[in-house]
Amino acid sequence: MQETINRAPEQSGETAKQRVSIYQPEQEGLIYPELPTFATHAEHRQHLKERLVAACRAFALQGFDYGFAGHLTVRDPEFPDLYWTNPMCVHFSQVKVSNLILADHEGKVVEGQYAINRAGFVLHAAVHEAHPDIVAMCHAHTTYGTAFAALGKPLDPISQDAAAFYEDHVVIKSEAGQVAVEKKAGPKVADWFKGVKAAIHQNHGLLTASRHSIESAAFWFIALERCCQQQLMVEATGSKPVFVSPERSRYSREHVGSEYIGWLHFQPIWDQLVKTQPDMFD
Repeated sequence: MQETINRAPEQSGETAKQRVSIYQPEQEGLIYPELPTFATHAEHRQHLKERLVAACRAFALQGFDYGFAGHLTVRDPEFPDLYWTNPMCVHFSQVKVSNLILADHEGKVVEGQYAINRAGFVLHAAVHEAHPDIVAMCHAHTTYGTAFAALGKPLDPISQDAAAFYEDHVVIKSEAGQVAVEKKAGPKVADWFKGVKAAIHQNHGLLTASRHSIESAAFWFIALERCCQQQLMVEATGSKPVFVSPERSRYSREHVGSEYIGWLHFQPIWDQLVKTQPDMFD
C-alpha cells in the first residue's frame, strides 16, 4: 500500500541544539509552548505581574489559602533589588494585576496601596537578597505540606513525581515552628536555598524557589504539596514502600524535575485561568 503520510523534514543540528528538554518536539510546525522574549523592561514586567497573579489564582484553585498566610514573589526585571508580591489580607482568588505591590529588601512598599505580609517580607526578601539568581519564591500554609513538615525529614523517592525532588530539596530546621517576623530569622532560612528548588521548613511548611520563572516556582510548590500528601498516604498503610533507585531517581529528576519542566507544567494552568478568570488582568 502506498504511504500517504506526509513526514516533516528532520531538524537541522542547529535547531536541535536549541532544545532544553526531551519534551520539546523534534518535529517542526507543531503547537507547543515557547519561552517568551521581551523588547522592553515594561513588557517583561507586565508579563511577570500577570504570571504572578495567575500563580496566586492557581493556589486558590488548589485550596492553599489560610487566612492572610501565604506569599508569592517575583523579582522585578529592571530593578533586581525590588520584587512584586501579593497584597496583605487579599484572598488568593482576588489577587489581580492592579493590587500587586512592589517592595524592596527592607520591606518598604514602593508601589501599590496594600500593606506587605511581614512574614513574607522576612523570608522572601532574605532569600532574594542572598541569592541574586533566584527570581521567584512561593510559600503557603497547606494541609499536607504542613503536616509533613512536622516529621522533619525529606521526601522519599516513592514515585516518579517524588523523584523530581530527589537531591533537589532540603529540610530546614532553623527557626522551626517559630513564626518568621523578626529580620534575623530571614538569613537563617535563606542560607539553605543554595542550588535547590524546594525546602521543607520543619514545623512550618513548604517553600519553593526558582531561578527560571514564577511559573516554575508555583508549579513545583503544587507538586511538592501533592508529593507530601502521597507519602503521608503511603506511610498511613503501615507498609514500607519500594523506593525508586538513586540512578532512576536522578534520571527522572533530570527529565521531569527541571525548572523548564516546572514552567511547562504551568502552561495549561495559565491557559485555563486566562479563559475562566479574565478579571485577574484588571
